[in-house]
Amino acid sequence: MMEFLSESSHTCQVKPQNEIFQSQVAVAGSRVSPWLAPVLYFVGNYFLLPSFFGHISVTGQEQLPKTGPVILAPTHRARWDSLLIPYVAGRYVTGRDLNFMVSNNECQGLQGWFVRRMGGFPVDTLHPAVSSLRHAVELLKQKQMLVIYPEGNIFRDGKLHPLKPGIARLALSAELSHPGLGVKIVPISINYSHPYPCWGTDVSIHIGSAISIQDYTNGKIKQNAKRLTEDLSKDLQRLSNSLVVSHRAFAESIN
Repeated sequence: MMEFLSESSHTCQVKPQNEIFQSQVAVAGSRVSPWLAPVLYFVGNYFLLPSFFGHISVTGQEQLPKTGPVILAPTHRARWDSLLIPYVAGRYVTGRDLNFMVSNNECQGLQGWFVRRMGGFPVDTLHPAVSSLRHAVELLKQKQMLVIYPEGNIFRDGKLHPLKPGIARLALSAELSHPGLGVKIVPISINYSHPYPCWGTDVSIHIGSAISIQDYTNGKIKQNAKRLTEDLSKDLQRLSNSLVVSHRAFAESIN
């Protein structure tokens, strides 16, 4: 799933918790199915991901906000990312369902049927419509959790690529149009032991501290968006570097 616009933690296995799941408010273009979501979460968390991957290491889950408007900003290394993010930050962990901003071609056919019913909504990545951006702001206004890949595409070289400015502009737009809303961006770094994940691939995921958008609302929005993008990039780079070190240490420990 793709992003729109051109532009000390405890390591553990993810374990389900008995949470009272927050209900999703259906708005035009995005809806989490009340019957399909529980089925797919159950299959993904207990069967698909544990059976496909080797070791799934996660740190920083305690930093995930369980209330309020949140944008999860993961690095994008494979299509598996969009299954792993709900696994580490979805209803079994935070009690919340996720809304993914996806490209138009991912909302077509059978795949599109599932994507739309799991909270995904389409955006023309080359010419994003104002209505799509308004929908994203509306989701944040409803204090929901949104997933946007700030690099804008899948990169398999293990390096952090320049972030698109869209995520910062969207977050600032939501916060400035609804003062006191309390939007936060959570950086997440994902690393696979193989560039093209196959059966038995190990995964390391590190969740960083939430960035408060209220800290970027003074002054000119263009300068604030640039500063926010730079700070998010630094956080993702720091998380990515720590994952590389952790992954090497893990690999050495099992050899």
